[in-house]
Amino acid sequence: MESPDTFVLWVAALVLALVCLLGWWVQCRTRNAAHADVIWSFGVGATSLFYLAMGEGPWLLRLVTAALIGFWSLRLGSHIWRRVRAEEHEEGRYAAMREALGERINLFHLFFFLGQGVLAWLFALPAWVIAAHPGPLVIWSLVLGGAVGVIALLGEREADRQLDRFRRNPAHRGKTCREGLWRYSRHPNYFFEWLHWFSYPLLAVGAAWAGWLWLAPVMMFLFLWFVTGIPYTERQALKSRGEDYREYQRTTSAFIPWRPRHGH
Repeated sequence: MESPDTFVLWVAALVLALVCLLGWWVQCRTRNAAHADVIWSFGVGATSLFYLAMGEGPWLLRLVTAALIGFWSLRLGSHIWRRVRAEEHEEGRYAAMREALGERINLFHLFFFLGQGVLAWLFALPAWVIAAHPGPLVIWSLVLGGAVGVIALLGEREADRQLDRFRRNPAHRGKTCREGLWRYSRHPNYFFEWLHWFSYPLLAVGAAWAGWLWLAPVMMFLFLWFVTGIPYTERQALKSRGEDYREYQRTTSAFIPWRPRHGH
């Protein structure tokens, strides 16, 4: 098996660094660091599509991968961008960072934005491996990987739609969504986000270094469970919804969808 071309990795790293520096400059002027999340989601997608366009692997494999990662990036990036534009103030976690660090915040954000670029570069590596697949096409892995990716994308989209619909109803202010997928998981959107990253090691079967791609869902789980996802979301929910959310925690699975438990 031939090793993938490393030149495109250096090109992508340089472009991502420049984009992140521009994003950091924008946040210095706007005092809104939430743009870092937009850069990450669009950065992963754009970098992945660049790798796939430059690759010489089977065209159908590259096309399916491009469709999955492209739709994922466009949907998530647009969702985050609309949220950033709609909020009058900086998102809570970034505002807390700004308050805690004071005058040092811009230096901190410089490394933070560059760190988002590094993460975008890392999460685009599955596309780099798949783009260099030596062939022949492995049909079962294409079908299975594509099916997992489509299910994950549709599930995450539906979870976000259900939550948005619930929040738009004024009667639900201060209450916890328990409708649809949210009846079975406190974070179904995160669950399907995690599931999405299983599609790429499946699609990459037969490529050089394909086994390393199983680290992608592992990394995503660690970020969602311990860093940027569940911990912050749950703290904010407890602040805003109190006992209603505590009851939700007692009765509903934190991550993997499962039937609700009876309350105590």
